[in-house]
Amino acid sequence: MSLSTHAKTLQSFVRLPPTPPDLLDALDKDVDNENIQVALHVLRVERDTLSNLHDLYLSNRAAQRSFNLAVNAIDRTWSRGGRVIVSGVGKSGKIGKKFVATLNSLAIRSAFLHPTEAMHGDLGMVGSNDTLVILSYSGRTSELQAMLQHTPPDLPLIAVTSYETLSSCPLFAQRPLDNCILLPAPIPCSEMETFGVPAPTSSTTAALALTDALTLAVARRLHSDPQQVFILHHPGGAIGARMAQTGPQLMADISIKVQEIPIVTPRQAHEESNIQDAILTATRSVSGWVRPSPETVISPRQIQRLGRGADPSQLLRLVAPEIAVEEVDWISIEAANSVQEARDWIRRMRQSSRGRAFLKRGTILGTVDAQRCKSGVVEIESIFFEDELVD
Repeated sequence: MSLSTHAKTLQSFVRLPPTPPDLLDALDKDVDNENIQVALHVLRVERDTLSNLHDLYLSNRAAQRSFNLAVNAIDRTWSRGGRVIVSGVGKSGKIGKKFVATLNSLAIRSAFLHPTEAMHGDLGMVGSNDTLVILSYSGRTSELQAMLQHTPPDLPLIAVTSYETLSSCPLFAQRPLDNCILLPAPIPCSEMETFGVPAPTSSTTAALALTDALTLAVARRLHSDPQQVFILHHPGGAIGARMAQTGPQLMADISIKVQEIPIVTPRQAHEESNIQDAILTATRSVSGWVRPSPETVISPRQIQRLGRGADPSQLLRLVAPEIAVEEVDWISIEAANSVQEARDWIRRMRQSSRGRAFLKRGTILGTVDAQRCKSGVVEIESIFFEDELVD
């Protein structure tokens, strides 16, 4: 861009289009209206950026498929004990750090890897079960391209960038496309055109919104109650204080009432319910829980685990009772106990002669009411940090 063109662009930003009369009436006569017009221009551009991004993922099937692939990749990483490794430079790096912070607050283990530090030893944090997420609007950031040359090519790589096709994105140039996932985050007009300054503004807004969307979609996939998981990992600050004002959360508050869990009904009369029947019932269950019989349950996480590495032909032959957990195998917890009291008790039992079973993934906690009946159920993953549990 020539200096004269650059000057005109800056001038067009400073001298904004005339403000409509109805807006002029709304402006405070005692403030500098030029400042307010600049603010309104920036907010309007960023609003249009988000509207454009929304329309892309609403109408573009390739973008929709890529988003689903990204959720699936992080789901697999989480189930294998891996982490989401996020990297970016400059303002994109700042968005990446916020992405990591939100993931961690929802018990989706993640870490930020600065590409320069990666080349000086921090590559050691990347594990074989991890997923890489790169934020780069241009897709041509030299530090990121250099780092990617030294990361395992078989790791899933998710790129949040301006490109809309896999083959055109420079970040994927040296990697097998089968392991690459593109999450397009374009902006309608360049920041130089809209603001007269090439500083990342609307592009980082798009990246921030898209990574927020990805975080919450993954959280809903992994956790039956994302809100409870967030509260567990966020005891501090105004959010923690607000939760503390309501008093300690009780196990009764987070349990799913057994009587509200739908019973699996076989599609064929006089036949035992199979896994397809259980999955169909789960899609209609508000909580995601199902009961193959009045005394057994299948939790949302049990259903999610079925598809991970399973042979589809063998999976379809499963009958629902084979994966259900019987009531006698639930760990009884007083419904009137606080969540913290329940954690402390389970940890004590884990250290006693009862052994590993008390912190095993897939364990069902049965909340006991005043009549000593197991009236509710909770997945153990809902009240413990992931790294405290064992297989």
